[in-house]
Amino acid sequence: VALLHVPEANCSWGDEEIIYYGPVDISVAVAIDGGLFTPVIRNAAYLNLRDISSQMKDYLLRANTGKLLPKDYEGGSFTISNLGMYGIESFTAIINPPQSGILAIGAIIEKAVVIDNEVSISNIMTCQLSGDHRAIDGALGAKLLKEFKSIIENPVKMIV
Repeated sequence: VALLHVPEANCSWGDEEIIYYGPVDISVAVAIDGGLFTPVIRNAAYLNLRDISSQMKDYLLRANTGKLLPKDYEGGSFTISNLGMYGIESFTAIINPPQSGILAIGAIIEKAVVIDNEVSISNIMTCQLSGDHRAIDGALGAKLLKEFKSIIENPVKMIV
């Protein structure tokens, strides 16, 4: 949904120019014994969480049984890598060419924070964006992360 709101980040670097995409096709890093696949959730911004979850479970099963097809992992306009489920708080993900960006999702950790001069415990998740600077420079990357943060902190915004 953040890429719908910041469409200039839904792109890749071509031979001599930036290529912009309409659909938000999200590749999701899936580790298997001996390798990594990035199956694509097509038109992800328009799917509900149940459909995305179901599709990911199918991809995981097929990846682990050697049944993913090239059409399942070819394409994609942006990648998400989640090591948070392994307890990794923060990491830098490597861009999946020809895409221009990948978002590294860390674990959700309880931390002490100060809100309105009061110390309280909050759930904190670290996300780190790696971008191909030819297409997604620091300013555009910051704009995308700001939108992503707004959506994650206010999930009702996921309803397109």
